[in-house]
Amino acid sequence: MQNTKLVLIMMIGLAIIEFSIVQSSNAAATATGPTPSVASARKIAPSTAVKAKANKSMKGLAAVYSDKFNGRKTASGQKFCQSQLTAAHRVLPLGTNVRVTNLRNNKSVEVRINDRGPFHGSRVIDLSTAAAAEVGMKKTGIALVQLEVISKPATKNS
Repeated sequence: MQNTKLVLIMMIGLAIIEFSIVQSSNAAATATGPTPSVASARKIAPSTAVKAKANKSMKGLAAVYSDKFNGRKTASGQKFCQSQLTAAHRVLPLGTNVRVTNLRNNKSVEVRINDRGPFHGSRVIDLSTAAAAEVGMKKTGIALVQLEVISKPATKNS
């Protein structure tokens, strides 16, 4: 019951933060001109977001991957395995190593981004079961975390 209340409080807090960010970005957009269409924003968002956030830490909700994805192909082409220390992130380059720290207990784990997602409103990362166990969130399934980019994948020169 206490965990449920904590998760609910965290989700409400993040919703308030997300709302205030949207409000401030809408105010800035109104001051600078019209906003691009959703389709064009989707095309440019990943590369812009990676450049802006790649060296900074990010905070948000993390969740555990569903078991139904075990054995399925990830965005990187690898098969997803719940026993590996991997994660899904919307914009960080595939192959990026990220330190994920549970802000409730300060436990952390280093994961490799090998998939895209989460595609649920307020979550910033989905963790494999093994990674979730390392940070102490396997039982609750969701936690407030901080992400720090440790290393980016090497770029291929052609």
